[in-house]
Amino acid sequence: MMDLISAHRRALAVALDSLTAQEWQGQSLCKGWTPAHVLAHQTMPFRMGEQEFMAGIQRCGGDFTRFSDEVADRDSKLPPAELVAALRDNADNPWAPPGGGLSSALSHDVIHGLDIAWPLGLQYEIPERAMVTVLDAITSPLNLGPDDALAAEVRPDAKNETVFGVPLDGIRVRATDLDWSVGAGDDLAGHSRDVLMLLAGRRVPGTLFSGAGAASIESAR
Repeated sequence: MMDLISAHRRALAVALDSLTAQEWQGQSLCKGWTPAHVLAHQTMPFRMGEQEFMAGIQRCGGDFTRFSDEVADRDSKLPPAELVAALRDNADNPWAPPGGGLSSALSHDVIHGLDIAWPLGLQYEIPERAMVTVLDAITSPLNLGPDDALAAEVRPDAKNETVFGVPLDGIRVRATDLDWSVGAGDDLAGHSRDVLMLLAGRRVPGTLFSGAGAASIESAR
């Protein structure tokens, strides 16, 4: 798994090197966040020690989302080159978020990478094995410990929905560019990158998807 994580971080860093100052301050798929906010959040585990992290969580009353938002807002003001360097220099860092191990680390990186790249039309390589791993991860329950801190948007049980709360009951979701599907029922089909962001709860246009299942998810958003 680390080979996929490392390769993705390096490929994303190369792609982000091309962003202009204006693009860094544009809108990402994370509501209210610029690409600079997203990368500040994505690299937070590499730039912050455990003591500082735990002190911040305690100061925010155990609210990970509040703490994460504060850090992203503060560190989005760092030079973009510094944030990209943190991503590149930690390509082989084995950090993983609570509940999912390295597959969750890959999901965190790929989803946030596309949060930046998708609105910009920025293309970079995401191997099929990496994409399938992430699609499987966000449509499966998380294995959490009693003290694990999660963002408010994450649903750890993921029974008839993704871990981001997107409903899957009665819908078969499939990628048209690779061999992946999940669920049973009305068909929803689209390119894997678009499908991933839809299942991650991002506001991507419903016109990108075909099948009766597309209308079902659109009405639930």
